Order: sequence, then structure tokens, then C-alpha cells
Amino acid sequence: MEIQILGAHSSELRGARLASLLIDSTLLMDAGGVTSALPLPEQKKIKTVLLTHHHFDHTRDLVTLAANIGYYWQGQLVVHALRYTLDIVTKYLLDGTMYLNFLEYPSKENPSLILEAVEPYSSKAIAGYDVLAVPVKHSVPAVGYQITSTDGKSMFYTGDTTGGLSDCWQHVSPQLLVTEVAGPNKYQDWLKKVGHLCAGFLREELIQFHSLKGYLPRVIVVHIGNRFEEEIREEVTQVAEELEADISLGYEDMKVTL
Repeated sequence: MEIQILGAHSSELRGARLASLLIDSTLLMDAGGVTSALPLPEQKKIKTVLLTHHHFDHTRDLVTLAANIGYYWQGQLVVHALRYTLDIVTKYLLDGTMYLNFLEYPSKENPSLILEAVEPYSSKAIAGYDVLAVPVKHSVPAVGYQITSTDGKSMFYTGDTTGGLSDCWQHVSPQLLVTEVAGPNKYQDWLKKVGHLCAGFLREELIQFHSLKGYLPRVIVVHIGNRFEEEIREEVTQVAEELEADISLGYEDMKVTL
């Protein structure tokens, strides 16, 4: 299993893109920064998207990717998410008001996008993987995804989340954990309010994970608050040293092989 981080930041700037992970070139998790990251031949390989939640920085490139699909190769992209997430995305992003309705374009019989709901805690075969959606704490309904390949390699992507993940940890056992740190510890009260992690919160969650599972997976941090990146890096490094764990910040176009 190869994981490519297309977008590792919370704001889009030159050299920084919004949340997106690509698994084995075909399975996309979140669609914040896709079309600006990949040339058309690589975009064409993507057949499936898993959305963690409906926020724009995780869904924006559904529109640009669907536009390329409809215009260049007339294929289809299957989008999986909570029913709540799909309803919001359909109403506000894919309704055809600001751009084409890709749920009906190029035709109702053969649209660029197909939406399918996932059920929490229910494993489902998607795109050749075993996919388990697990609810995570955020400011809106959200899930993380454990992806397991046929050879038993597994990773878990939390998407946006905050502290209190002990229930989540009971359902997953990944070799790789991709999670977020959106800001530094000094803003922990605000981060908790808006549903994000700081390094201190991450430390608490990893201690709980180890207590439940007896090990710690490799951890890669994304959704990095751009202006605080160096401060976040220092605080995450301190957590890694304290827990004697493999924890590092992700970056655009980073590739990890399990």
C-alpha cells in the first residue's frame, strides 16, 4: 500500500494544499487539493473518493475533478461518505447553481459523480479494500477511515478531529495513523472548541491508544496550520521524544509505503 499526501495543510498557499490523501493512485481520501497536485493521467486513475466530512477544505476539488472527468475522459467517480455529508455536499456544492451539476452531467444516466452512503462501524469492500468508517469528534458529523489492503496492510485517517478518541481507538488497529494538528498548544482551548487537535491533545490520544492496543503506529500529522508550522513541528517532536514514537509532519507529495 502506497499513501501519497496530496495536501497537508489547512490553508492553500504556494507549495501548500488542502486535505487529500491518495492510496495506490486510485483511492482518494478527502478532496481538498487534488487537481492542483496531479497531472491529468494521474487524475484519471482515481476511481473512488472517501469524504470524512463536508467542510469545503475537504470537498472543494470534487468539482474540479468531476469537471476533468466529464470533459476529458467521460468516466465516473464514486464518492462515499456519511449520508449527512452527501446531503450537504449535494445541496451546497453540487447543486448546479455555480457550476454544472455533475450528478447529472454529462447525463442523468451517466453522471460524472455517483454518491454512496457509508454506515459507521460497518466494514465495506470499496475499490478492492476493506473500508471501515468510524465516527470521530469534530464540529460537524465526521468519520475517519481505516483502509485495509488484501495483504493485511492498514492505515487509519482521522480527518479533522479533536480529543476524546478512545471510543474510536477500540475499532481500529492500523500500522499507520494519519491525523491532524491544526495549531499550537497555546491555542488549545480554541482548537477544542472548533474541533481540532494540538500536539498536547495528540499526546493524550496516543497514550490512550497505547493503553488500549499495547503499541503505537507510525503517525503522520497533516491539516497543519500554515502560519504555526514550525511551532507545531517543535511540539510534535517533543511528543515523539516523550512517547518514543515515530511521529512526523506530513508534506505535499510525501509518499509512504506499507
